[in-house]
Amino acid sequence: MPGRYDYDESKIGVRPGRRGTRPRTKDRPAHKDAVIGVVTGVDRGRWTCLVDDHVVTAMRARELRRSPIVVGDRVGLVGDTSGDEGTLARIVRIEERETFLRRTADDTDPVERVLVANADQLAIVTALADPEPRPRMVDRCLVAAYDAEMDPLLVLTKADLADPDEFMQSYAGLDVPYVVTQVLPDGTIEGLDAVHERLAGQTTVLVGHSGVGKSTLVNALVPGTHRAVGHVNAVTGRGRHTSTSAVALELADGGWVIDTPGVRSFGLAHVDPDSFIDHFPELAAGTENCPRGCSHDEEHCALDAWVAQGHAGPSGAARLESLRRLLRSRLGTPEEE
Repeated sequence: MPGRYDYDESKIGVRPGRRGTRPRTKDRPAHKDAVIGVVTGVDRGRWTCLVDDHVVTAMRARELRRSPIVVGDRVGLVGDTSGDEGTLARIVRIEERETFLRRTADDTDPVERVLVANADQLAIVTALADPEPRPRMVDRCLVAAYDAEMDPLLVLTKADLADPDEFMQSYAGLDVPYVVTQVLPDGTIEGLDAVHERLAGQTTVLVGHSGVGKSTLVNALVPGTHRAVGHVNAVTGRGRHTSTSAVALELADGGWVIDTPGVRSFGLAHVDPDSFIDHFPELAAGTENCPRGCSHDEEHCALDAWVAQGHAGPSGAARLESLRRLLRSRLGTPEEE
């Protein structure tokens, strides 16, 4: 009987070498035949995409595992794109974004989060009371809209509890369009037609604190949506988060509205404060006489003299104050709910 180690060469298995096998490559398929869809919802690793006139559920391809895919993205899909029950397509490409709304956790966080892609308009929803409006949060959302090259819109809710004119005085210098709404005793929303008019034909993102009436507004804009409606805590004055993920909904009269979860802070670490002046063309020329490194919110800023001399027009003082408010919002601490 042979011993434990009594083997000859014929009994030793030789592992074949890798020579002759196809070499590995980092080149990925082009997927030129991919079908284009629009992401309308994200839920636990599955993306809901609209392809022509039907809905497709998809997963993310391995090569995109580090790429955020958000509502509004136009994506390339391969696999079963029929949309039949139980089918699953694969997202293999993210088309170039025209716009993207982003924020950071705070103003020192280098990691930015893309919230929505390819939207035209940012509707900042704020209650005039219950909960109390937070102008600094509104200012920060305005900065994010300008940075994303999106048109801002203020949607003021609960007008039955406070006068909107007092709140809007702070934004007169920015010429930001706004609409005012309130829920009537019969449950209908006064001012809803004005909101429809502002949203028609556009893709609009709704952003706001919890409890401001955002979900109530969405349910009225798109009947049958059944977005959960929260209530304001009587002790803390804070709303309870009801929307847990962003979702895109088609409007009957054209356009899309994207409802996002309520936010408590809006960090702007990704926004360069030097770019704010670009959104105030009547003030920009006055910065030529500013000292080097001027923040435009300091004692020796030349914009004060520029405005005093009337070069910025009759609303110059209000516009300068608005610019400085936005600068302070960017350089300050994000206001929490």
